[in-house]
Amino acid sequence: MKNKILFALLTLAAGSLLAAETTPKDDLTAAAKKLAEQSYSWKTTTEMANFSNTSEGKADKDGLVWLSMTFGDNTTEAYLKGEKNEKGAVKRPDQDWQSLAELAAAGSGGQGRGGFMGRMFRNFKAPAAQIEDLVGKTKEIKKDGDAYAADLTEAGAKDLLSFGGRRGANAPEPTNAKGSVKVWLKDGLPSKYELKLQGTINFNGEDRDINRTQTIEVKDIGKTKLEVPEEAKKKLS
Repeated sequence: MKNKILFALLTLAAGSLLAAETTPKDDLTAAAKKLAEQSYSWKTTTEMANFSNTSEGKADKDGLVWLSMTFGDNTTEAYLKGEKNEKGAVKRPDQDWQSLAELAAAGSGGQGRGGFMGRMFRNFKAPAAQIEDLVGKTKEIKKDGDAYAADLTEAGAKDLLSFGGRRGANAPEPTNAKGSVKVWLKDGLPSKYELKLQGTINFNGEDRDINRTQTIEVKDIGKTKLEVPEEAKKKLS
């Protein structure tokens, strides 16, 4: 009888240990979800060919996002709201706040710069959501200390090169697509991640090679505060 009880206890303990084991994919998914439950800030650095650009952002635990993007001497701000950014307020240089619908309308039927920016903001994902999305686009994820690294699947790389698959019905599909992602965790939360993408896209009949690296640094977790200007609030309502 004692042997049976001991065997049962050992079996239960072994089962508990197996249930407690997690994969790198589980770790990253849990870290992304945990980050989404808090406010945080981030800085994004994008490098592509001879082009380099930085942007900043903030997110609160309710999903409201603020973005600030600088191109040369011009800065564009945006507030995005909703799981799929259904609502947004955008302020371009020397212009008043516009809703996403107004921005698209100002883009000549969605084809001009306003239309492009409108699609970009609607497809935007804050770091917590982007990391969770990236996990689903990877092959085997490997852990090395506090870093998690993986190559992207071909389908995942194509999707990211085509801005989430929403370039338009007649847009050319990227070829030779590949990429990788690396995420660093600190105290169970993302502190930094790097996304590398390569591929070829046809623009106006000409093939162009794309080689883009984005580095996102996450900071002020649980301490970030968002204050929305009154004119922007009107566009978000």
